[in-house]
Amino acid sequence: MPLGPTLVETIARARADLRMGVPVVLVSGSGGVAVLAAEGLRQDRLEALRTVGPLVLAITARRAETLKARAYDGDLARIAVDADADEAWVMATADPASDLSSPMKGPFTTLRDGNAEAHRTALQLVKSARLLPAALVCDLADAAGFATANGLTALPRDLLKDTLTHLSPLHDIVSGRVPTSVAEQGRVHVFRPEDGGEEHFAVEIGRVDRTAPALVRLHSACFTGDVLGSLKCDCGPQLHAALTAMGQAGSGVLLYLNQEGRGIGLANKMRAYSLQDQGFDTVEANHRLGFEDDERDFRIGAAILREMGIGTVRLMTNNPAKVQMLESCDVKVVERVPLRVGRNPLNADYLDAKVAKSGHIP
Repeated sequence: MPLGPTLVETIARARADLRMGVPVVLVSGSGGVAVLAAEGLRQDRLEALRTVGPLVLAITARRAETLKARAYDGDLARIAVDADADEAWVMATADPASDLSSPMKGPFTTLRDGNAEAHRTALQLVKSARLLPAALVCDLADAAGFATANGLTALPRDLLKDTLTHLSPLHDIVSGRVPTSVAEQGRVHVFRPEDGGEEHFAVEIGRVDRTAPALVRLHSACFTGDVLGSLKCDCGPQLHAALTAMGQAGSGVLLYLNQEGRGIGLANKMRAYSLQDQGFDTVEANHRLGFEDDERDFRIGAAILREMGIGTVRLMTNNPAKVQMLESCDVKVVERVPLRVGRNPLNADYLDAKVAKSGHIP
């Protein structure tokens, strides 16, 4: 029986390495690249990688637009890293925290020749680790040998790209009875993905009839709103209103998906909040960080529903994208149930931006 890690398990190891500031290697043929996340970069590792070859900082086109750097590769820009650039320069280029106080970060030399696929895959991997979408990339003549010599995690680049976009299978590993204030008969299911990612939860209220449309809410985790009662969003009120409605209806399923901050993670969400304090709306803040409007993957919700034997739902949402994604994943939405709660003076602009820029229904 083989004891070594599979590709999926090696990707999970690579994510952990990147989060700790350790480089990983993407192998393609005999060559490849070394990848080091901009977030968590240490000066000694930057200097060590510089001795291997010229460095390129890969950033998304969203971040490049903010920096007025040319994104010749369409969805990303490759910025040449000067020989005297230090970790502070790399982080300032990757993180918009100081954009307003130090707006002139360039001029940048962006590359237009050569293949950008390795840089594109590097950004995918860094984003999947919930880090700022910026990565230092260095070409390697003998990538496998470099990884072995330095004890670094190596990944086959060609296989990695498809694996990162593939939804990891989810398994209902355990469930337990949890009486709640809305229904004494409640059960929490814990779903664990095979790729080592965050676990997701399904809260089943009452006895859900699998032969009839189930009342369902896809709720993305919001630590600030759900736990702290933040007034910057409407997440907490939506969560409790959905559970109350299910209790009144006698049954329902709340899917609690660990996709904090529209899928960018809590740390990046706090960065976005800081940008909102500077006057940017929620979409603009995400773009300045280098993310899209919404990085969540609602295929997860569809996969959980199918695993639970639920194929037809009445979906509690104001977001048409959730309806479209469930329908595309063979979960029939017979009714969209509006969920209009939680508006207050501190989140009014946030809610208006979701309507104007993200297609939410008011």
